[in-house]
Amino acid sequence: MAPLDQPPPRNSDLESALLEARATYAAARPKSAELHEAARRVMPGGNTRTVLFWSPFPISMVRGEGARLWDADGHAYTDLLGEYTAGLFGHSERRILDAARAAMDTGINLAGAGANEIRFAELVCARFPSIERVRFTNSGTEANIMALSAARAFTGRAEIMVAKGGYHGGVMTFATGQSPVNLPVPTRFLAYNDVEGTVAAIREAGDKLAAVLVEPMLGSGGCIPATREFLAALRDACTETGAVLIFDEVMTSRHSEGGLQQRHGVIPDMTTLGKYIAGGMNVGAFGGRAAIMDVFDAHRPGALPHAGTFNNNVWSMAAGCVALGELFRGEVVEALFQRGEKLRAELNALCAEAGVAMQFTGAGSMMTAHFRTGAIKAPYAATPEEEQRRELFFLDMLEAGFYLARRGMVALSLPLAPTDLSGFTAAFREFLNLRGPVLGRAA
Repeated sequence: MAPLDQPPPRNSDLESALLEARATYAAARPKSAELHEAARRVMPGGNTRTVLFWSPFPISMVRGEGARLWDADGHAYTDLLGEYTAGLFGHSERRILDAARAAMDTGINLAGAGANEIRFAELVCARFPSIERVRFTNSGTEANIMALSAARAFTGRAEIMVAKGGYHGGVMTFATGQSPVNLPVPTRFLAYNDVEGTVAAIREAGDKLAAVLVEPMLGSGGCIPATREFLAALRDACTETGAVLIFDEVMTSRHSEGGLQQRHGVIPDMTTLGKYIAGGMNVGAFGGRAAIMDVFDAHRPGALPHAGTFNNNVWSMAAGCVALGELFRGEVVEALFQRGEKLRAELNALCAEAGVAMQFTGAGSMMTAHFRTGAIKAPYAATPEEEQRRELFFLDMLEAGFYLARRGMVALSLPLAPTDLSGFTAAFREFLNLRGPVLGRAA
């Protein structure tokens, strides 16, 4: 067939393509739509977790098993979101469920210390180079709050520094700078991966700066890895000024047995953890040098309090012992990292072959789609067209049977089979073939 005889590409106009994809999505999910309308009558926006909201309405999930999800309308999905890294073990890891059930069989709320929290703490301290002492919380958000509180008490200083575009929990979100929901803590900002500018900013803050809190790879900020040079510069500048360096490894600790700090060989003063370390249960942890963590030592006069009814809840402590002590160790950890590296390379090769303005950044089993070319070293403000392409990618992947984050993030879980990943690669190739004309051309 001569080129002029070929039919024009379907949905060559971006806006038209997106409108059609939204309509297809809505028509296929009437029960999710009905549940969302019911939710709006009792919850603002019909939602209690912002990241799970999107227009015209979010999917209502009813069941998960292994690396599969089913929605209220009967559609099945391969889960590539992995509960934003919390679902590392999938939805039904039997050994974790058995441990949690056995713990609850002895009583749910015991209002006392237990042997499992000691074992879990020993596992955490043994794995992460920066952690000599650890305490548990209910979430990564709480872990970051308590780590900053410890740093401020230890240094006697008030100010903190975070990365522009960083995220450290529901009350420390910096995608657009400060937010009304953020804690009222004096906050300075650094530019991610800007070595000279960041060192200058830390030195300028001087003895006012209690802590620098940074993710060694931005998670919700786009899976943008920090360079080792940047992390090492943070380490040196904090040592110079006496500020406490805190790595938020709530997401990135999965990238080796000792997290990205171990993989890079850059050791912070404190580390925060969460998400997967208790097998997907509600947990967080913060730890670091004994001298800093001992501000919580109640054997000492004037120790800081650290409350939380469920900090050492029996199911999370038991599940954590299995997750870190038995399941996610050694070759399993490295194999997951390499699977993600291979997948990201394959996806980027397809983008290059198609000549489109699209790429995936990340490390190991975490990655995010970006709809632009060139090196991405820091967060950026996406254009309206980029946001439309991101939504189109999300909707098309849903129709192909793959569930990932609305923002284009993928977080692999252990139950995913090789055929799941090859199926996703094939679906992505079809996406590029179909949508190439509206994705923009590579420069």
